[in-house]
Amino acid sequence: MMATTGTVRKKAEIDATERFFETLATRGREPLLKGASGTIRFDLADGGAVEHWCVAIKKGDVSVSHEKAKADAVVRVDRDLFDGIVSGRENAMAATLRGALVPEGDLGLVMSFQRLFPGPPGGGAAPATGGKRTR
Repeated sequence: MMATTGTVRKKAEIDATERFFETLATRGREPLLKGASGTIRFDLADGGAVEHWCVAIKKGDVSVSHEKAKADAVVRVDRDLFDGIVSGRENAMAATLRGALVPEGDLGLVMSFQRLFPGPPGGGAAPATGGKRTR
């Protein structure tokens, strides 16, 4: 285990964010973003420090840098919470509604990007109901 700014986190949790961005960069092309273009900067707060990740998207082609750059959209969130989002333990939309994740700028781009976040562990696809409620 590793101590960081007064909190103790497991190594797997620390690596979730880095693994997410490295995997995204390695793919280079993301079909879920084929209709999106722009830049998103993620400002991840960890104690008194802020870690920056910048994602540039051009019709599905994706590049990732680890820098503070001007962006079309900026997402501010606690690093621990973002680790939970990229590992499927937390939901980005719920975090936004709670005010724990704060998006600014091109919200359409942020909404497109959130499709890349995994669902909850062990969660399968929802049963098809044809848009109708079931009891």
